[in-house]
Amino acid sequence: MKRIIGPGGFFFKTRDREKLKEWYSRHLGFEFDEYDSVKFPVHEDTDNPKEAYLLFSMFPNDTDYCGPDHDFMFNFRVDDLDRVVAELEAEGVEILPDRVDEFYGKFAWLLDPEGHRIELWQPPLKTVLERDEGSST
Repeated sequence: MKRIIGPGGFFFKTRDREKLKEWYSRHLGFEFDEYDSVKFPVHEDTDNPKEAYLLFSMFPNDTDYCGPDHDFMFNFRVDDLDRVVAELEAEGVEILPDRVDEFYGKFAWLLDPEGHRIELWQPPLKTVLERDEGSST
C-alpha cells in the first residue's frame, strides 16, 4: 500500500501576508478562506470519497509552523495516518510528538534528515451527501 497518496499543499512564510494575499487575488484570481488558504480541488482515485483539494497557504514570517529554520513546509496526503506514522517510526524517522485531529482531517509531522518539517494529512472521510447536507443547513 502506498504511503503518500498525493501532495496536500504548499505552505510558506511571508513578510507581508495581507499584501501577498491581495497580489495573488488580483493577479491570479485566488480566493482565500478564513484560514488565509486557497483550496484547489483534486481528483481522488479511490472508492472512498474524501475531501480532496490541494492547499496553497501563507503564514506570518515569524511562525514556527514550517519549522524554525525553514521558510516552507511540504504537506502530503495519506490514506491511513496511524499506519504511515507507525511504519515511519519503525524505520527510525524522526516523528514530532504533536498530533491533531480536526474536522478537516488528521495531522502528524516529521523531519527529514536536513530538518525540513513535513506534514502528513489524512483528509476527512465524508460522502458527497454528507457534504451537501452540511452546506444546506
